[in-house]
Amino acid sequence: MSVFLPNMADFDTIYELDEEEDDDGEERETGSGRVVAGEHLLRYAPDPVVVRGAGHITVFGLSNKFDTEFPSILMGKVAPEEFKISIGRVNTCLRKNLPLNVKWLLCGCICCCCTLGFSLWPVICLNKRTSRSIHKLLDWENNRLYHKLGLHWKLSRRKCESNNMMEYVILIEFLPKYPIFRPD
Repeated sequence: MSVFLPNMADFDTIYELDEEEDDDGEERETGSGRVVAGEHLLRYAPDPVVVRGAGHITVFGLSNKFDTEFPSILMGKVAPEEFKISIGRVNTCLRKNLPLNVKWLLCGCICCCCTLGFSLWPVICLNKRTSRSIHKLLDWENNRLYHKLGLHWKLSRRKCESNNMMEYVILIEFLPKYPIFRPD
């Protein structure tokens, strides 16, 4: 991903960007502007905020609710009310879908020996459907508000800190800010 930063005097001029890179691969001069590589900008973005599951039931790594406590690192980036509303929407989606997953998990575990494990497939499919619906919800939230604020929410699988299991967490990533071009 490359971004073209024009000189303000030639703001309306259209330049064709050629794909030649310098030896360092980070930036290059073209005409009266400079191209900065996206990977170079990502280096300076802060670490993402991790919102972990806080529920008492977990089905295949997906907890039945996420923690609604406002992280202090987001102070000044997003209002605590907006954060709680977004987490509340995710928790509502989980509250609606996870009880069915638990029922199918119990039925699948009871019949697991007779069906050679095939009775657990409905739980796996329902869990994927729930995670997809949360992905869609977070995409909607990103497009509605968070991309405008320089944030990106996503559902991600991470290794638990306490054991070797995998869990779903919400990552709140900071989008990089593009530097303003100053001629040398």
